[in-house]
Amino acid sequence: MKKWFDSPTITFCAAIAMIAGCGKPAEESGERRLKAGFVYISPVGDAGWTYAHDQGRAEMEKLPYVESVRTVESVAETADATRVMTQLAAQGCNLIFATSYGYMDQTAAAARQFPEVVFMHCSGHKTSPNMSTYFGKMYQARYLSGLVAGKMTETDLIGYVAAHPIPEVIRGINAFTLGVKKVNPEAKVRVVWTYTWFDPPKERQAAVSLIEVGADVIAQHQDTPGPQQAAEEAGKYSIGYNVDMARFAPRAHLTGAVWDWGVVYTAVAEAVHGGTWTNRPIWWGIETGLVGLAPYGPMVPDEIRQMVEEEKQKIAGGELKIFSGPVRGQDGEIVIPAGKTLSDGELFSMSYFVEGVEGEIPR
Repeated sequence: MKKWFDSPTITFCAAIAMIAGCGKPAEESGERRLKAGFVYISPVGDAGWTYAHDQGRAEMEKLPYVESVRTVESVAETADATRVMTQLAAQGCNLIFATSYGYMDQTAAAARQFPEVVFMHCSGHKTSPNMSTYFGKMYQARYLSGLVAGKMTETDLIGYVAAHPIPEVIRGINAFTLGVKKVNPEAKVRVVWTYTWFDPPKERQAAVSLIEVGADVIAQHQDTPGPQQAAEEAGKYSIGYNVDMARFAPRAHLTGAVWDWGVVYTAVAEAVHGGTWTNRPIWWGIETGLVGLAPYGPMVPDEIRQMVEEEKQKIAGGELKIFSGPVRGQDGEIVIPAGKTLSDGELFSMSYFVEGVEGEIPR
């Protein structure tokens, strides 16, 4: 795993400064020994989302002032999540990470009950004096992986196995499609919804259905390598998510959009330990190392790798803004005018597909 402090464009102190920028710290002064808790939506063995978070947890746990870490797996996005978080707090955890979007209200409820505990919620938007949010600009990595898919497809039809129709997923599909269309204007991205985060058979079958209608590259926003394996079995290519999934489909896996959660977990722990934590939301990009691409498969030509690296450097340096106009929607009408770049608020509420996406967003 790439260590967050190895990034060429961010230093240890700079990362802590991002967290300590505004809001009221949970402790006014003094260093704080940490007992951390993690709430997971699926088993660590999912080989995807939760596995990636647990790898980040392992990085954080190496810090000398982290006394203990408790993890709870397969917690439903219901009132049960509040129960789990309050139990962790009652057991002495003073830093709790809730790792799924559907835990937002439950995290807020637990934070109200334990104002002395720091709560961090992944991918949401609600904060309070002792609760903040953390996420990354995964759409940047999605765009880069779309460049690869657009270059590697031969049928000009790319399948996308999608979890739930929320802005995070929609944003990723759109960024991926913009990457595909940049290098292959004739290509289309067809979306199938599973309405699940973790359901290996259903994810695999969704990929099979896309392959049956002509898709020769399968991308995904799911928690398991099921779509990757379906692509390999059919002799097609695939684009992974969360972690490097090449070991599950070595003949299919082109690359993947991946997380290094240790970047955030280590930085948050340092801020809480040092008494500088604030409730300023974390929304970091590819320049921090939080999001990136998995290693390329051997079938990806050098010229594609070089082209993607050039685009990556433009994004990291602020030269390339992915959601800048003109961009058209599915109906051909302009959704982002020329000269406009979407704000974070507009990205967080994205509810439409761009031109090139085949499929509907359930309402």
